[in-house]
Amino acid sequence: MNYVRPLPTHLARRYLGWKATSFAENESWYRHLAQQGQHPRAMMISCCDSRVHAASLFNAEAGEFFTHRNIANLIPPYEPDGGKHGTSAALEFAVTALEVAHVIVAGHSACGGAKGCLDMCSGHAPELEQKTSFLGRWLDVLRPGYERVKDIGDDAERLHAIERQTVVVSLENLMTFPFVATAVEDGRLTLHGLWIDIGTGKLEQYDPAQNGFAPL
Repeated sequence: MNYVRPLPTHLARRYLGWKATSFAENESWYRHLAQQGQHPRAMMISCCDSRVHAASLFNAEAGEFFTHRNIANLIPPYEPDGGKHGTSAALEFAVTALEVAHVIVAGHSACGGAKGCLDMCSGHAPELEQKTSFLGRWLDVLRPGYERVKDIGDDAERLHAIERQTVVVSLENLMTFPFVATAVEDGRLTLHGLWIDIGTGKLEQYDPAQNGFAPL
């Protein structure tokens, strides 16, 4: 594979700096993690957006969160069709093997995936409608959320609303997985929804009683 190249120099230097400082100062903890395996209390599902590092909001250390990131932090519905489902596989492992106590879905402001769904469903991104678009077919998961917000007149308000729908739709889809529903009903698992404003650091959590989000 002669198309594979060494890391860029600036990244290699960053790694060497981390190894000499952060790793060296916590070497016994990393050794413990390697020997004892992982026992995270929570799974964090967040967006691939490079500006979002949801676990850092809680000053998390290595070993605390089982993390999964994808476009627009979406959970697809339960589809046992024998296909390749990365997000569903991560969820199954977290709930059935690691037995996490919490699953947290974290959406965020200025989400490109949410805007992409808005554009696609409103006819302004025909390229995403193509069957060959991996991104478009993934964003189909969010179509129910679009249907709920499509009649909001103000563009900015509609965008903010569908950003939060990435969380709501995912929470709904989580309960279509039998192993999630059983764990929730048995009291072994709780589900949580968050929305992060990346510009202000404000954090909101989903309140099912109000069917909306409230500041934490």
